[in-house]
Amino acid sequence: MSFRLAFALISMAALLVVPTGAVAQDMLRGVDLNSPDMTASEMTRAEVDALLKATPQGDQRTADLAGKRLSQLDLSGLDFSGGNLHLVKLNRSNLRGARFDRGILNQAWMIDADLTGASLVKASLLGTQMQRAKLGGADLSGARITADLSGASLTGARLAGADLSADMRNQSMGLMRGVLKSADLRNADLAGANLARADLEFAQLQNANLANCNLSRADLAGADLSGANLAGADFTGADLASALLPGAAALAEARNLDKARNLELARRPN
Repeated sequence: MSFRLAFALISMAALLVVPTGAVAQDMLRGVDLNSPDMTASEMTRAEVDALLKATPQGDQRTADLAGKRLSQLDLSGLDFSGGNLHLVKLNRSNLRGARFDRGILNQAWMIDADLTGASLVKASLLGTQMQRAKLGGADLSGARITADLSGASLTGARLAGADLSADMRNQSMGLMRGVLKSADLRNADLAGANLARADLEFAQLQNANLANCNLSRADLAGADLSGANLAGADFTGADLASALLPGAAALAEARNLDKARNLELARRPN
């Protein structure tokens, strides 16, 4: 075997053993979150409002704010529905009650943004950075989400039918999936959501509605599921190490709980 061929084979093998999640959503590496690019706005609220109102209304609305710097701006109550907000920067912006239905928010920056009561129905949130965002009471029904929502507050939020599963077609970029590590999902409605391979490590899911959820191979290590509705939820391959489970009646309604990983390490209610 020639040296070049041997080197190529070794290099390929090394790539295959790199953890799939290592580069998937590490967009923060090397980014200065305190720079003007991440903290300032190039438009005023009035200018954003005027742009939105100048675009066609209804299902065909396509306001283009792609790549705009709108951080720390008060945009509460505005209607961005159907708009293109790809790569937009909305860090620490006030977006309370705003509408993003069917909007494209792929790779947007929304760190520490306040989206309380906002509507993101069927929005696209691929690779979006939403760490510590406030989404209490927000509606993300039917949204496609491979966003990083680590530490985010989603108390009472609606994610019915949302898809937070891993994107298995895009392995060149690593494992893109919904990341809800240490997120607050108390009383959230996730009925019918696809959470396959999603990261819910240490998530607060007390009294959440997980009916008919796909939790196959999801990471639920350390999560609090006390009082959660698990009727029809599929736990095939889910990691339940140190997870706090609900009562026996709720567990009896779950599917494939016996096929979960580390079930013996899960905590049971007193």
